[in-house]
Amino acid sequence: MNHIFDFFLEAYRQTPTFQIVLEAIAFVFGVASVWFAKQENILVYPTGIICTVITVYLLYINTYLGDMMMNLYYSIMSIYGWWNWSRKKNGNYLIPISRTSFKEKIIGLCLFALTIIITYVVYKAFDYTIELPNYIDIVTSGIFFTAMWYMANKKLENWTLWIIGDLVTVPLYAYRGLGMLSLQYLIFTILAIYGYNEWKKSLNNTQQTV
Repeated sequence: MNHIFDFFLEAYRQTPTFQIVLEAIAFVFGVASVWFAKQENILVYPTGIICTVITVYLLYINTYLGDMMMNLYYSIMSIYGWWNWSRKKNGNYLIPISRTSFKEKIIGLCLFALTIIITYVVYKAFDYTIELPNYIDIVTSGIFFTAMWYMANKKLENWTLWIIGDLVTVPLYAYRGLGMLSLQYLIFTILAIYGYNEWKKSLNNTQQTV
């Protein structure tokens, strides 16, 4: 057990205190955001924005450009999602939980491919040496980009993509020495599984009452 704690804490021995504090704040708000998403609570967005803005800064100073771009996108998409989830007509919310249509699946694949290309180009533009962790980062960027778009439109499949991306990101961040963020994504994975089940149950109940 001590080896596990040493593994997570070792990377922080030379880390400035303010960075540790910022990472801890991002950790708390990130977990809160996924918890609210699971509950289909619009607070997913303000809490998520706080988390992603802090994370953008932390990833920038650590030169993890792909992840930084994704968190910048999360911040922007959270504003859109916040607006989209809050829209009402005759007292009823306009965006219910639903499954992706064939057209939306194609759009998702296009977003995935486009994100991979753009992230790769950004790495090259900064003359960054691309190694295996960076290629993994590029692929997960595509997964998370698509997942965020699906979530903003309340598509059930967003949880499937979050689970896949989170499972890849846990060891990736641990390898990079970002222990708190690695633990955060482990919690994200667990919450995403619960989120999928909750949204699926809600969708099934809605379909039965229609």
